[in-house]
Amino acid sequence: MKKIVLFGGGTGLSQILKGLKLFPVEVSAIISVSDNGGSTGMLKEELDMPAIGDIAKVVISMADVNKDIMNMLSYRFDDRTSLENHPIKNLLLAALYDIKGNLTESTEILCKFLNIKGKILPLTEEKVELVGHLKDKRIVIGEENITNCYSVIEDLSYNKKFEVNKKVFKEVKEADLIIFSPGSLWTSIMPHLIVPEVCEEIRKSKAKKMYISNLFTQTGETDNFKVSDHVNLIEKYLGCKLDVVLSNNKKIDEKLVKKYQTEEQKDPIILDKENNLSVLITITIDQDANIKDLSNLLQTTIKDAIKQTADLDVKEVNVKVKNINMKHPYKMLAEKSEVTETVLEPVAEEVVENNGGSQDE
Repeated sequence: MKKIVLFGGGTGLSQILKGLKLFPVEVSAIISVSDNGGSTGMLKEELDMPAIGDIAKVVISMADVNKDIMNMLSYRFDDRTSLENHPIKNLLLAALYDIKGNLTESTEILCKFLNIKGKILPLTEEKVELVGHLKDKRIVIGEENITNCYSVIEDLSYNKKFEVNKKVFKEVKEADLIIFSPGSLWTSIMPHLIVPEVCEEIRKSKAKKMYISNLFTQTGETDNFKVSDHVNLIEKYLGCKLDVVLSNNKKIDEKLVKKYQTEEQKDPIILDKENNLSVLITITIDQDANIKDLSNLLQTTIKDAIKQTADLDVKEVNVKVKNINMKHPYKMLAEKSEVTETVLEPVAEEVVENNGGSQDE
């Protein structure tokens, strides 16, 4: 069974998981725990614990229980009680944490109770806060404050160094696909990518890396951002290229656009098509192939195919020759070498020679 590891937090990740649980794949969700707003923020301070709100949202999205239990978990107390604004799902997870003293274990227990197939892991067991570094030179502490600062965010950090949940590294190492989910770019995705150890493990992974773009900008975080702005920021912090970017290229209903613009001051994210796409292909060629003609043919064919199928303009097609199939490799190498022992392969990137025991380069 293929293994998919998702990074994110909040509503965007929850929606993706609702769909993925319908497929025969093994899913692991890695959740940032730096939220400090609403019920989560209150429990975080009163119980001196990591933020649990995003984990609770993800738990609900992956739960396999009847409608009544789902409604109960999502129920939020109103202002008639001292539990005002607290949803049951948060209180359950907080109670388990108070008993166990470990968020990973508490989440595992809740997952078993709700028949969840898959894993939900907090990024860390420690109580941490995000620190936003703004273009106007202000420093803002707290995820909620960063979102509400309405200034350009230039960088992000944590208020302290912390130990990453070791189970996160194991999941990344075993992944076939790594997805950065839709959601708040600076406060859901970037909290993972500002941790050097996490980025290093993702870079080392053989899994494909995918980003699923939002439909609308995030007020106070990504105003005026295009798809390329999201991708460039993720790749900058990640330290490597994404393999796949999934983005909407259809016109969004005008009523929905107007609703977001008037009620939440959010605009559709533009899929910028102006020379934004680069393609890298690796090929093996025969010894007598005309590399220049082959490269030109590949570039033209790929550009035309992508234009026709996705209506995207390709900036460049880079053709890399990995191997050359020689007609008589053993004979050719033997004629060129006077060695006592040679390791030969029909299609070899490197020839290892033992020249009479000589140690010189």
